[in-house]
Amino acid sequence: MRSLFRHAILPLALAAAVLAPAHAQTANAEFKPQVGQAGKDVIWVPTPKSLVEKMLKMADVKPTDVVFDLGSGDGITVITAAKQFGVRATGIEFNPDMVELSKRNAQKEGVADKAEFIRGDIFATDFSKATVLTMYLLPYLNLKLRPTILDMKPGTRVVSHAFTMDDWKPDQTDSTEGRTAYLWIVPAKVEGNWKMDSGSIELTQKFQEFGGVFRNGDGMSWRVTNTNLRGDQISFNIGTAIYTGRISGPIMQGTMRPRPDAPPASWSASLVK
Repeated sequence: MRSLFRHAILPLALAAAVLAPAHAQTANAEFKPQVGQAGKDVIWVPTPKSLVEKMLKMADVKPTDVVFDLGSGDGITVITAAKQFGVRATGIEFNPDMVELSKRNAQKEGVADKAEFIRGDIFATDFSKATVLTMYLLPYLNLKLRPTILDMKPGTRVVSHAFTMDDWKPDQTDSTEGRTAYLWIVPAKVEGNWKMDSGSIELTQKFQEFGGVFRNGDGMSWRVTNTNLRGDQISFNIGTAIYTGRISGPIMQGTMRPRPDAPPASWSASLVK
């Protein structure tokens, strides 16, 4: 009796071993995400195509950009960026089933050569080469990512579906189909003491907002007014003088007009260590 049972179970075990890979492949190919399914840090809720397009337009995506989507889900943002904007785009997604689904979707849409999907943790995967970041994450995740984002190259555009960055005010807000998107442009770091030919300027900064005081060699001072910082582009007034320029690390340079109707002259400033 024991021998017959042993002989009967062996063919069944072999059959199960042979059929298991085929069944796994079928199950994987038929994977369909469910709204509200649990992920590593968030549940999955799809972003409407119209909002995806709005977000990419807000970021002014060009074919020369490098787009990364953090928590890329079913791949719609990456695929839309590649197909409609002609840009190379990468999605970072922790769920391996979603990664494979995204790859299949990219193949169907004919953009597998431009749309890449990485199975990874957004906090452990390098996205520093991005010129555009898109995301649909919870507020606490946005805040956790914020220091990394602020260290990215000035001018990097960041677009978030639904959720903000707390006290880092967005540069633009827009909506469609009752959904809201927020745009931030990573500002250059300008806080500190800057040496100019005509004196020194001491700046304080909170994200894209800044202010300060200019002091000349005679001990006179003027407040810095009409400030604007957008990526690496800066403008401000000192008295009646209008300064515009670009920040490149420890150097600021551009043109200034003593008065609005005066011809421009060049100026520069260097950060004092």
